[in-house]
Formats: sequence, C-alpha cells, structure tokens
Amino acid sequence: MFFGEFGYRMDEKGRIPLPPRFRAQLKDGLVLIPGVENCITAYTMAEWSRIAASLNSKSGVTRSKLRKLNRALFSTAFHINVDGQGRVSLPVQLREHAGIDEEVIVVGANNYLELWNKVAWEDEKASSRDKVWDIIENLEENEEA
Repeated sequence: MFFGEFGYRMDEKGRIPLPPRFRAQLKDGLVLIPGVENCITAYTMAEWSRIAASLNSKSGVTRSKLRKLNRALFSTAFHINVDGQGRVSLPVQLREHAGIDEEVIVVGANNYLELWNKVAWEDEKASSRDKVWDIIENLEENEEA
C-alpha cells in the first residue's frame, strides 16, 4: 500500500528519487502511464500484471472497446527500472503530459503512485479535500443499502 506525499526535484537527466520506504516494493521496476488527471500514474509490476489480466477477462465489454482501451493503456506505458540510488527516469512524453519540469510531488494512492507537477498537485489536493467527505458519505450510504 502506498500513502503519503513526498516532494522532490527532478535532475537535469529527468530523474527523480522515489520515497525510500517504497523502494522495496518497486525492486522489479514500475510501469508509468499518463494519468487521467494531468499526472503520471505509476504501478508496481505485480499491479500492472493484475490490471492486464483483469482486462483480458472482461465480459460485457465489446471487443472493439476493449481493443481501444488496450491500445490507449499499453501504447502509452513505460516499464522503468529503479537505479541503485532509488531514482527513476521520467520519459519526456509523460513529463509533458503532467507538466512536470522541476518540482515533482510523489503521492501514494493506495495500490499505485501518482507523480504531479507541484502547482497542479496543490490545486488537486484542495479540490479533493473539498469533496472527500461527500464521497465518503455516499460510499457509506451505498454500503447500507
């Protein structure tokens, strides 16, 4: 499980360190994809394999939609290894997608990580904070029903 918020500076080669407490979970590398919001989403190899297997077993989704989904996810994915100093290189395409230039915020999001431009993260965090209790209350109502 990933949780917490960590600020880093990207070096001139496009590398950022990962939080030390997560490095053991990422020893097999990680898969980076463009996030739905303007961030980079990072999965462990085990979680990425679980997602792939789940997509392969989906019923109720047309084959054409599944092909489009697979293309969208897998064509933009990068397998990245963690170097000996606990750093990863962020591909230029993903940095551009997330607007990451210098300051990067690594955010734990349960079973994956998100990498954000610092200013964009502050906006997202404020927006999420405003909505979180409504979401929790809706989850509780749905569980009671």
